[in-house]
Amino acid sequence: MRFISTLCMSVLCFQGLPAAGQKAAGKPDVAPIYSVTVVARTTKAINYQYRAGATKIDFRGTVLLPAGKGEATVESQRGRTEIQASFENLTSPTQYGHEYLTYTLWAITPEGAPHNLGELIPDGSNKAKLRVTTDLQAFGLIVTAEPYASARQPSDVVVLENEVRPDTIGNIQTIQAKYELLPRGHYTWHVPDTLDSSVNRPKVSMNRYEAQLELYEAQNAIGIARAAGAGTYAPNTIGKAEALLEEAQRFQASKASTSVVIQNAREAAQTAEDARAITERRGQEERVAAAEKEAARAKQAQEQAQQQAQAEVQRANAEADSARAQADAERAARQQAEADAAAAQRRAQEAEVVSAQVAAAPPTPQTQPGEQQSEFRMRLLEQLNGVLTTRDTPRGLVVTIADSDFRGMELKETAAAQVFRLAEVLASYPRLSVDVEGYTDSAATNANSWSRARAVQRILVDQGLAADRVSAHGLGDERPLVSNSRPAGREENRRVEIVISGEAIGALPYWDRTYSLLPRR
Repeated sequence: MRFISTLCMSVLCFQGLPAAGQKAAGKPDVAPIYSVTVVARTTKAINYQYRAGATKIDFRGTVLLPAGKGEATVESQRGRTEIQASFENLTSPTQYGHEYLTYTLWAITPEGAPHNLGELIPDGSNKAKLRVTTDLQAFGLIVTAEPYASARQPSDVVVLENEVRPDTIGNIQTIQAKYELLPRGHYTWHVPDTLDSSVNRPKVSMNRYEAQLELYEAQNAIGIARAAGAGTYAPNTIGKAEALLEEAQRFQASKASTSVVIQNAREAAQTAEDARAITERRGQEERVAAAEKEAARAKQAQEQAQQQAQAEVQRANAEADSARAQADAERAARQQAEADAAAAQRRAQEAEVVSAQVAAAPPTPQTQPGEQQSEFRMRLLEQLNGVLTTRDTPRGLVVTIADSDFRGMELKETAAAQVFRLAEVLASYPRLSVDVEGYTDSAATNANSWSRARAVQRILVDQGLAADRVSAHGLGDERPLVSNSRPAGREENRRVEIVISGEAIGALPYWDRTYSLLPRR
């Protein structure tokens, strides 16, 4: 068992809880904070040749981490691209701000879309390794500091970026993969005074440190979501995240397997990120609605002013007609009435000028069909999160049933009850399709994944969903979430995913968007 000495990673270090990293005597516990702020960067995209064998690329540190370096082996295979990367000199990410707890590897497409490939956890020597797969063919790679591993947009703290080697195999595209980064402080939240930043902690095993780090990230994610207003805009989703965190903390207190603690902590952080994204989207919608309401109020006031001016013109004209009908003896009175009419006409002209200015103003944008689909998608995600943990992905809304919810090939009673409730929710949306996908680890057979997927499908159909809406597939170990080299990883890969899709919710996740390739001027 390898142990590492512990230093408090940030202001989020709790009393009695360890943190990671081993530093030589005489060095400060926290590195100085750099003043460099990266607003936008570019990195070269590589189109890796399909099934042409493995090739290598290097990583070089940016001005934020000049000593950082690494390399990766990339191989394009049938249906996926495998990446095996290793890094050195990954010092504590909290040097860039108290909200940064971990490092994340990102793939950036030539169109500018970021894809979170996984978390980098440095050991006691500030080294980290990661082996992942992606369905992308052409992409660039960067490493950023993040508040938690489930972030969907890279922060502006880019510490490493890929560098093409002379022996790199692939089409080095002349375009630059451009990505927009979140500004520093976007995730910041007020840390309670009760947190202890003591640094003298006992040595702990790497497994325990990894579990504790995941708990920190989950707490960070929930705190950030709460500070953004998730309790108001996404109460079910943030409540689900807090329940998952409490369960992970109970497992840790009872000294359960670290894999169970890590699994629940990661789900908590991911669900909290969903809550934060939903909150941000709904906050924007409220601001747009307020602006539209203000524009409508201004338009109503302008119409009232027009009506009043027209009434004054009509009244003045009537007075003028009456004055002209009088005899010459009433000339003085008639001239006064005409003067009143001229003044009223001037006021009417001023009102017409105001009306023309308002008419020339840009029209209020209307809700597009894609925005209606995104809003419906967010509301369904919030509703499903009240039943089971649900993620929004490019494949659709994905509900995950873990290996621990099964007894052999059948669901446990508590998990079956949750699937019953899920079926009741989906019965209200007949235009959505449901795909039940069973997965195993590398040691199991495809028959196991099929049997579990079929068991979930039977429950959904028995609860009223039309049989032609629900399909079941046994996909074996085709899409592992993590490496199968350890028991904890194999347990996480054994799962059933319920994928909900359809035209009603569109094909684009609510958190996704396009990115411009044009250089900023």
